[in-house]
Amino acid sequence: MRYSVSQAARLAGVSVRTLRWYDEIGLLKPSEVTPAGYRLYGDEAMAALQQILFYRELGVPLEQIGRILSAPDHHRTEALKKHRTLLLMKRRRLDDMLRLVDETIGGNIMYDERPKPTQADWEAVKNQYAQEAADRWGNTEAFLESREKHKDYTPEKEAQIRTEMEEIFAAFGACADPAGAEAQALVRRWQEHITKYHYHCTDGILACLGQMYAGDPRFQANLDQYGPGTAQKLSDAIAAYCKQ
Repeated sequence: MRYSVSQAARLAGVSVRTLRWYDEIGLLKPSEVTPAGYRLYGDEAMAALQQILFYRELGVPLEQIGRILSAPDHHRTEALKKHRTLLLMKRRRLDDMLRLVDETIGGNIMYDERPKPTQADWEAVKNQYAQEAADRWGNTEAFLESREKHKDYTPEKEAQIRTEMEEIFAAFGACADPAGAEAQALVRRWQEHITKYHYHCTDGILACLGQMYAGDPRFQANLDQYGPGTAQKLSDAIAAYCKQ
């Protein structure tokens, strides 16, 4: 079955703008784009979206999610089962709250003595899953720092960060020499951008990112939107920067 971008957004509980952004950065491509330019999402794409939402619930930054989903040892079913556990806990808490509100309105409060998942229980499970993801796929310190920073970002702040990122990538697209002074200054600017808004980006982390930009087809496709060969130029520029 195919869903339009608005249908997919409604089913997943996200905005159309979010899906378009995921497409732009290469995180979630539609299953099909019609000759008229309409995005269509099939079952595989919807399942991938559920995984993305799970990791976003854990506070994982989008760049890290892309690395997780493309990892050879990533198991989709495992991620979806964990997401289901979190959703069931959240639903039971909401059901209990609704029942209590209804009983209060009716003047007949009946306390259920059965143990219920609390907010603390839900946070504990979520943090456990987040730590598992950090231990398995990411640099733990950077992972946790990024999650801590992103939790307070407003949509406006996210848009500002995205605009700054796009300016850097566009400048890379216009660079002629990856080892030149201009490109090297841009690498330093990109490293500072990551450190400021996401996590402390060491030269070692930066070098790994550079390899991923040119080696992962999704990141390569996204970066090359800023000019043919941008992903490779960025990767080469980072390699040259880290050798200094």
